[in-house]
Parts: sequence; structure tokens; C-alpha cells
Amino acid sequence: MEVQKSGYLSIEQLTNRYLGDAGKAESQKTLEGLSFRQILEQKSAKNTENLRFSKHALGRLNDRRIELSQGQLERLNDGARKAEQKGIRDSLVIVDQLAFIVNVPNNMVVTAMDSTETTENVFTNINGAVIV
Repeated sequence: MEVQKSGYLSIEQLTNRYLGDAGKAESQKTLEGLSFRQILEQKSAKNTENLRFSKHALGRLNDRRIELSQGQLERLNDGARKAEQKGIRDSLVIVDQLAFIVNVPNNMVVTAMDSTETTENVFTNINGAVIV
């Protein structure tokens, strides 16, 4: 590295000093033998896993005798992913004649209802809706 006579480093010298070792961060491993990138990818993948149902939502599904088919469950998950992509925190996801309130950051279905329960068609405490 060549230092200029003025005592200051050139942009190239700074770039080499601070960014030239960018590949080293990838090679550093945790105690489990995983790199930061691998851990980040694993954590990101967990966010896209299937939705969980709260105790309240499970009770509502049971009380209202709502049974979800595999296709409906997949569409519900897809709706939650779409809501996440749009930055929605609490979303109304409508699948066929069923309505679900989903807390997107927690990947949690908060409550569920069918068309007979939505007679007023009023949903509160949401900041977005997805119809799938």
C-alpha cells in the first residue's frame, strides 16, 4: 500500500483496507460450523414456514366447525406471504367463504370465521387485506 505524501490514504487504499477482506466474513464460522449467511438464510426460511394458529383461533375453528382443506391452507399461507411482502402487519386474509385475521410478523392466525359470522362485514385492527 502506497501512502501519499500528504499523509492521507487514497480512496483505493481505503477500499482495499476496509472492503478488500469482504470475503473473510463469509468464511468465518460459528460454533455450529455455519457462516453468518447460512444462519440468516435459515432464519429467513423460518419466516416463510406455515402459519401457526393461536389458541383462540383453534377454538374458533372448532366452535364454528370450520375444517380447512390442504388447498385452503396453502392459499392461506400464500395470502400471509403476500401480506408480508406488502409490509402488512395485521391482515385480513379471505379464502373462499372463510375470513382469517393474521398477525404477519408472528406468522400467527389470530382468529377465523366463516361467512355466517361476518354478517356485518366489519373488521377492525387490520392494516391490509388479501383475497386469495
